[in-house]
Amino acid sequence: MKQTIIDAIDIRNLLEFHYDGHYRLVEPYTFGVSTKGNDTLSAYQVGGTSDKGNVPDWKLFTVSKIIALKKSDETFLGTRKGYTKGDSRMTKIYKEL
Repeated sequence: MKQTIIDAIDIRNLLEFHYDGHYRLVEPYTFGVSTKGNDTLSAYQVGGTSDKGNVPDWKLFTVSKIIALKKSDETFLGTRKGYTKGDSRMTKIYKEL
C-alpha cells in the first residue's frame, strides 16, 4: 500500500479507495507519519462521498483504515490552493509533491 501511495504522488495519479464506508477519489499530496504516530495521507478529495459532505475538500486519511486502494489512470496537474510543503501535522514525511 505504501508504495502505491508513493508512486501515485511521484507521477500525480489520483487514488481510489474506500474509507469510513465511503468511496473516495483523491489527489495525493503528502504521505507520512502523523503526530499521533499513524501513517497518514493528506489529499484533496475530488470525487466520491464523505460523512461531512464536503467534496471537493482537503482530507487527512489514516492509511490503516483505507480499503481497496488502487491507482487511477487519471492524473492531476499543479497543486491546489491550501497545499503546503512540509505538512506540520506530520512528524515524518515519506513522500510529498
